[in-house]
Amino acid sequence: MPLFEPFAALRYRDAASQLTTLSAPPYDVLSPADRAHYAELDPRNIVHIDCPVEEDGPDRYAKAAADLAAWRASGDLVIDAEPTFTLYRMRFTDDSGRSRETVGVLGALEVVDIGAGGVLPHEQTTPKAKTDRLDLTRATECNLSPVWGLSLTAGLSELLREPGEPVGSFTDEQGVVHSVERVSDPTRIAAIRNAVGSHPVVIADGHHRYAISRTYRDEVRATGSPLAQAAGTTLTYVAELVAEQLSIAAIHRLVHHASPARMAEIVSTCYTPVSDVVVSASTLQEMDDKGCLCLVRPDGTGTLYAEKPDAVKAIRALDSARLEHAITTAGESLDSVGIAYQHGVEEVLHELRNNNAQCAVLIRPVSLAEIRRTADEGLLMPPKSTFFTPKLRTGLVVRPLAD
Repeated sequence: MPLFEPFAALRYRDAASQLTTLSAPPYDVLSPADRAHYAELDPRNIVHIDCPVEEDGPDRYAKAAADLAAWRASGDLVIDAEPTFTLYRMRFTDDSGRSRETVGVLGALEVVDIGAGGVLPHEQTTPKAKTDRLDLTRATECNLSPVWGLSLTAGLSELLREPGEPVGSFTDEQGVVHSVERVSDPTRIAAIRNAVGSHPVVIADGHHRYAISRTYRDEVRATGSPLAQAAGTTLTYVAELVAEQLSIAAIHRLVHHASPARMAEIVSTCYTPVSDVVVSASTLQEMDDKGCLCLVRPDGTGTLYAEKPDAVKAIRALDSARLEHAITTAGESLDSVGIAYQHGVEEVLHELRNNNAQCAVLIRPVSLAEIRRTADEGLLMPPKSTFFTPKLRTGLVVRPLAD
């Protein structure tokens, strides 16, 4: 079972009042315009460190490390006097209009080898350049943006429910309330450590960050670096794998190389058309009610398709897997039809209106039952099967690897 340890966290001195302008969404969901927006909010906003850009110059990673050191020297970032855990709560309204509150804990999760157990992958990953995160970790000697893990420990949510010492709370641009609390009591730290460490943790989001942590761990071990012990764990947010702690959205499929007519032929190998719709946010509910996916055309109209039971009975009950099966059944591949990934119905419609794709396929979110099955059976979902929301903010906690 995985180690899960407290650590002496770096936190903004002004966390109680200024986290709204000092924190930011994770680097991998920020567009260049988003990054510029957060950078302008405050010269100490975490994007200046977590998202080095070419405009920062050829030594942008060294600049990020220098900025981090300067903020520590000036007292803008202060370190906990002792190892702590950090409770992280989010209050929000989900896509169905229901008010939700979730809680997880930020700590240092063990970095394990592939197949070693204890920390389990959740889905196949798409190829992605990894040098950026690795170069940033090398330069800053810090974990900046947390991995998101799901614990199989029953009752973890109840253990985290009791408040800790308030650190900061703010409401972001989407109306999500983020609250951070420190846990320094040794008895409670031991209870959290033991609970998370008693069952496997499934990586929900941040597979590439976790892979980079493994690469970095191996590097510093090979050189005999004093950072080797700290690099054996990585900054992770852990929440219990239960419905009330998860808000799961689908990641839809944009189609670049196949026309709507051709994509209709492909889908029809495993699906039957049910009805035509004008696509809007409410289409997702109709898809869920009827058990359908939806082929969307550039004019914003779509067709709902229901599965042909005999065509997909051998395929896992995931829209992503069954759509991929339809594509291969039609003699195509993800590359040949030009599949790309986009969350949000409005975002999909925007891409189509701007001629950034020929058509799209809306899919339904993965069920909690399938996520649990993935963990229990050691399976992997197709790439980009799940989109966990709201996204964790970066900058609430920084984990230094050096003393």
